[in-house]
Amino acid sequence: MEPGEALSTASQLAMALAGFAGVVVAFRSGALHEWAPTDKLRLRLLLSNSVVPLLACLIAMLLLSVKPPPPWIWRACSGLSLALMVPFGLSTMKGVRAIQSGGLSIVGTSRLLLHGLGILALVATLLQVYNVVALNAFWAFFATIVVQLVAGILQFVRLILLPLRQTSDR
Repeated sequence: MEPGEALSTASQLAMALAGFAGVVVAFRSGALHEWAPTDKLRLRLLLSNSVVPLLACLIAMLLLSVKPPPPWIWRACSGLSLALMVPFGLSTMKGVRAIQSGGLSIVGTSRLLLHGLGILALVATLLQVYNVVALNAFWAFFATIVVQLVAGILQFVRLILLPLRQTSDR
């Protein structure tokens, strides 16, 4: 698959995930401000894990439209990806700390999923740094998009399947 095709497919998936976030909010009971903090965090993760890869895909497609594509294209895309991922990661950690300081704990599957995806995100971030410094490869840039989309899909499934609770995490 050519990079342009892969980016187009990923951007379509990212748009679908962002749209599904609206569907989740519309069909869940209660107003958004009445949701438990963990459910709000899941929604924020879903939105972020769809918007960040969408922006990365769009910028990459813009750079691919330049003829001939610049030789530094995947370095630039990985740099952009880093610029988008780091604030997202920091806000996610802040959200988790806020939930835990509010007396709620993240346990069981939620904890495993959060830590597992956090490790994957860290590896993807380090891969982006390596891609900027030395590699300049499409697959390294695209790996981060895939990690974010998988995380978004998992958050979407969890928001749909888990019952809405007011006080505790599942």
